[in-house]
Amino acid sequence: MANIKEVAKLAGVSVSTVSRVFNQQSYVKAETRARILEAIEETGYVPNRAAREMVAKHATTVGIVMPETFNNFQRQIFSIVARQLEEHSYHTGFYYASTEAEEEMKCLNRIKADRLDGIIILHELTQPGFNEYLSTRNIPTVLATFSGQSWDAPAIHISEEEAAAVAVRHLINKGHRKIAAIAGRQFSFSSRRLAGYGNALALANIALDERSIVHASTYSMRSGYEAARRLSEQSDSFTAVFAITDELAIGAIRYFQDRGLRIPEDLSVVGFDDIELASFVSPRLTTIAQPIEEMGNLAVELLHSMITDKETSSGDILLPFTLIERESTAQLR
Repeated sequence: MANIKEVAKLAGVSVSTVSRVFNQQSYVKAETRARILEAIEETGYVPNRAAREMVAKHATTVGIVMPETFNNFQRQIFSIVARQLEEHSYHTGFYYASTEAEEEMKCLNRIKADRLDGIIILHELTQPGFNEYLSTRNIPTVLATFSGQSWDAPAIHISEEEAAAVAVRHLINKGHRKIAAIAGRQFSFSSRRLAGYGNALALANIALDERSIVHASTYSMRSGYEAARRLSEQSDSFTAVFAITDELAIGAIRYFQDRGLRIPEDLSVVGFDDIELASFVSPRLTTIAQPIEEMGNLAVELLHSMITDKETSSGDILLPFTLIERESTAQLR
């Protein structure tokens, strides 16, 4: 039978550190605690009732992984998920991950230390360590808002590529052929939405002009404003703009208005996500609406089923999207 010395050796720590984790007597760094708990699982060492409870108890805590900086869409779905988890009487832990590999791994180490019942991920992650850890530990996991092609977990989302193509076709159907795009960086959702933009142009036999595409530094309205400024410096022949998020679209509209352009009389603009602000700006924004309430509720219900019924699940669950036509697009004169 394994003993505490074997656990300490495997975890690369002292016996006293292992003892502190068992008895929760003082602070131990999350990374160290995670190594010790993994060593306990591997060796099967259970010295007393307190340790057995720590190692074998069935907790009711669900972690939500989210970006360090929220946009409005992410804030909305986070609120829905957190509310639904509370209705199921789950304790909730919050884990913030940036786009930096080192920060993602710090987030993973915190998750390892907390020994969660399940996880809902609302933020695209780049490090394979997340999927590897969660799948090998059989931790129920649900992805929401993005595709899970490289994950062993179900993913609830819309077809962003198809939705972007619908948004651009809306502009084409209004007579626009010189359509610019404001995209983003870092995340694959930007690439998917930009691909939809390109597909719609190709189907309409419209040549894609690289000068009509700019990449914003972030996904804020301020970045949309600056991206629109750079777009105007690169090309001034476009009559419509597709922005891959509503924040970028709203920032771009403000820039064009500051230049004296009328939206949509002089320039049509369409966004993506249908955040709450989209229906309050002037002009009200034409955009792609995601079924955010359904997405958040389904994520929690699916995770709850995986936790309580011990069911495994994987693959993409595609939800419908809707083009919401408001006031920011018009027929080309």
